[in-house]
Amino acid sequence: MKPLNPGEPRQVGRYRIIAEIGEGGMGRVVLGLAPDGRLVALKQLHAQFAHDPRFRERFRREVATSRLVSGAYTAAVMDADAEAETPWLASVFVTGPSLKEAVDAAGPLPVESVRLLASALAAALTEIHRAGLIHRDLKPSNIILTSDGPRVIDFGIARVAEDAQDLTGTGAIIGSPAFMSPEQAGTGQVTGASDVFALGAILVMAATGRGPFTGPTAPQTLYNVVHGTADLSDVPEEIRRLAEPCLAKDPARRPTPEQILNHLGPVPPGVAPWPPAVHARIRQQDAEVRSVLALPLPVWRPPPKKMAPRTKKILFGSLAAVVLLLVSGIVALGLSIAEYAKPEDPGVASLAVTEAVSPERLRLTDPCKVLAGRFVKESGTLKPESGSLHPARCKYTGLNGVTFNLQLGESVTVSGLERTDRTAEGLPLLRSTISGGCDSVVQLPAERRFGIVVSRSGKEGDPCKSADDMLTAALARLRTHEVDRAGDPASILPLDPCAVADPAVVGKNIANAESAPRTLRICEWQGGGNTLTVELNLGAYVADGSPVDLGNGVTGDLRGAGTTKCTVHWQHRPLPNREAEHVTVMMLGREGSGSSCDPAKEIAASIVPKLPKP
Repeated sequence: MKPLNPGEPRQVGRYRIIAEIGEGGMGRVVLGLAPDGRLVALKQLHAQFAHDPRFRERFRREVATSRLVSGAYTAAVMDADAEAETPWLASVFVTGPSLKEAVDAAGPLPVESVRLLASALAAALTEIHRAGLIHRDLKPSNIILTSDGPRVIDFGIARVAEDAQDLTGTGAIIGSPAFMSPEQAGTGQVTGASDVFALGAILVMAATGRGPFTGPTAPQTLYNVVHGTADLSDVPEEIRRLAEPCLAKDPARRPTPEQILNHLGPVPPGVAPWPPAVHARIRQQDAEVRSVLALPLPVWRPPPKKMAPRTKKILFGSLAAVVLLLVSGIVALGLSIAEYAKPEDPGVASLAVTEAVSPERLRLTDPCKVLAGRFVKESGTLKPESGSLHPARCKYTGLNGVTFNLQLGESVTVSGLERTDRTAEGLPLLRSTISGGCDSVVQLPAERRFGIVVSRSGKEGDPCKSADDMLTAALARLRTHEVDRAGDPASILPLDPCAVADPAVVGKNIANAESAPRTLRICEWQGGGNTLTVELNLGAYVADGSPVDLGNGVTGDLRGAGTTKCTVHWQHRPLPNREAEHVTVMMLGREGSGSSCDPAKEIAASIVPKLPKP
């Protein structure tokens, strides 16, 4: 529980707000008190979603469909207002830690507790699916462990089955990578079997403390879900027999929730569901709630009456007329709105800056979205180049041909940079004028050899101030999801190049190999005088060299046969406008070590099966 900030509203609808419970991707959850004394968990949509018609529509559907769900292992919806300025939904408040919090704090659950968890989740899914819903985001943080069993909460992602994909938008992926089904990760048809897959992954996590597909990065985890084999090595045999069928790649081969219940049989009465450490945390949270309720409570006031719909329409029409007159006046004065008007709001930050500028995150970013529409007084509104061939760079043009170049995750050398007294999103701004214009730079907190760079060409005006302003705007936009590259499970661009080569094969060919990223999409291994480079990239692809069979139906091009430098290059998949995603493996051996092509071919062949299917 967290105290409310000074000045925050102390009442939402008919509920007095007591404290903050937590915050998630779509909204904030607060503890509320109903007029009849019942406690509620009241979820409020984040501001950026409240003003987005698509998300508001999703929230309306959530309200309508969540009311259909009931059952012993779900938190019932009590009240909602989808038309409020900040839409909200109130459900029954239950005391206890989430499954994630419990396992993180007390370790994996014993077998009997995991069996009870499986039975309760299967019963909850039976009720959810009976109402015609799919949860779509069943995960440990959405399961509360109460003193008499678990509760499935947050139906913010649950949707009427036939409407689910229409509401989420083409190509959108909703869910948590470690507990997402292969069809959901691959934007396939999502059914109730997707929730069963999540149930299986949750049982593995509850029994071992980790998910069956969890990788070092979110893209790698998604790849493992779609293409990898579940890691069940530490799962107790009894739980493994239960979880393994749920994790079948083919949805048709997974059991139904009813079949899981039949397999488990009746739950023994009077059994304490969790280990003592978890029950201690439940009692601690009960005490926290009682202490919060002991403080002076906000005065209850009747909710204000809503404005009649007809009045709203009249007001809206009047405002529209005033706006139309103002716009007409601006046009009459001859001002160019397209060139000089300030851009739309840059978006509400939903990511911490350290996460927003991590290498994993930047691999998912479209550089031509970051500064699109940004405004500089002397340069107007920036427009990105069309048809950019580089996945981490984009050129923007403003008034009078002034250009800015944005580079994400480029290698930077601090010795050639000057320090400034400016910061952006808490990160120090560095600067270089070697290029003739001005480069503004921030280093990535997680990998300081890399940076985000905005270069301003020319010397007109104050190029360094312009570059600094643009980098500040870029960092603010990077903290939103407006810059995300369109999700494509076949793409290699989100992958970490240091994770695609088989470590055993690399170690066989390079003694004492140590990897080091050179850019977001280039990794280098060195050892024993040999150097290996792996690059995952986007651009024009030209077949150049001798054909070489890499297995799995992939033919590459080999250059440098018989020399100490050998390159294997192949096209992963073609794209429009003669572009392609492609992979390059280069082996540079020490003098006198013989040809480097056999090691290069072996390492390339080990990479092919680890890439997503094109």
